[in-house]
Amino acid sequence: QVQLVESGGGLVHPGGSLRLSCAASGSIFGILRMGWYRQAPGKERELVASITSGGNTNYVDSVKGRFTISRDNAENTVYLQMNSLKPEDTAVYYCNKNPPFSNYWGKGTLVTVSS
Repeated sequence: QVQLVESGGGLVHPGGSLRLSCAASGSIFGILRMGWYRQAPGKERELVASITSGGNTNYVDSVKGRFTISRDNAENTVYLQMNSLKPEDTAVYYCNKNPPFSNYWGKGTLVTVSS
């Protein structure tokens, strides 16, 4: 069983940066393709970035060039570095495997981009 705990969210001005962390328990973390997802108010949850066990990454077009996903398999942690944040990035951010497994959803971490 894998448990995922997200952290690092907060309130930031437009143009600012945040680094999200996702700490995972469970011995299978290292072989999982992982993703960061977000859900804005009134919208469906979407995948914004994913990373394979070997470090290959993919991003949704809206965050390309601004967000960077990375992982430390030794520490069972996935990161999302978010730069040049925009108000439309405001959402609750979650990590999960990619594709997601319903039992793995955590509480997420809220990112608010506002002046």
